[in-house]
Amino acid sequence: MYKNKFKPKCIFLDLDGTIVDSRQAYIEAAKNGFQAIGQYQPEMKVVLEIPKRIEQGLDLDDLICGDLVKFKTVYLQSYHAFTEEKTKLLPNVSETIEVLSLKTKLALLTMRHIPNQVVVKELNNLGIGKYFSSVMTAFDTVQPKPSPEAIFKCIEKFGVELCDCLIVGDSVNDVRAGKAAGINTIGLLSGLYFYEELEKECPDMILSDLTELPKVMSFDYTII
Repeated sequence: MYKNKFKPKCIFLDLDGTIVDSRQAYIEAAKNGFQAIGQYQPEMKVVLEIPKRIEQGLDLDDLICGDLVKFKTVYLQSYHAFTEEKTKLLPNVSETIEVLSLKTKLALLTMRHIPNQVVVKELNNLGIGKYFSSVMTAFDTVQPKPSPEAIFKCIEKFGVELCDCLIVGDSVNDVRAGKAAGINTIGLLSGLYFYEELEKECPDMILSDLTELPKVMSFDYTII
């Protein structure tokens, strides 16, 4: 039994590692990046560390032996090219999002540096685009997560209060963005981050995956 219950009028959801499994896209991107600089691809632990470092703006010097700028350029280009083909919905996420959309507004906030329309197309292809009232990528903000800019823009658009909002994602940047905005935060273990990494950010709660979210909701109002 969960002690805490949330009553959000708006939930901000991350994409990669929260709604879709992007690991294969990360693997393919790393393969192309290492080939481009002539470096043998390291073990999987290192491969999956790379996207975590990149999204947090951390150094890759101890992981990449070669032209770092070239690696990152090829890596990011490959990743964005592979996402539509290689990403897939995490188990039972579609049903969970449908249930949540009946009770609260859903907004998707992703750090992918691609046009909004590309992500909307991906969501529609996955059959879940209709459940989101707003979709924002890094292109829609001056500063992407962990900046709270995207959150504030959605809050203004929806006309809701900070206290009525919740951000849910697998990344430390999701928690940091929520903390910076002053809203409730939930970390998920369905992506690349470990429990200890999320715990350091002090989210209000940590769940295994998105399917557990309805269990910690307390919806006693009607969304108009």
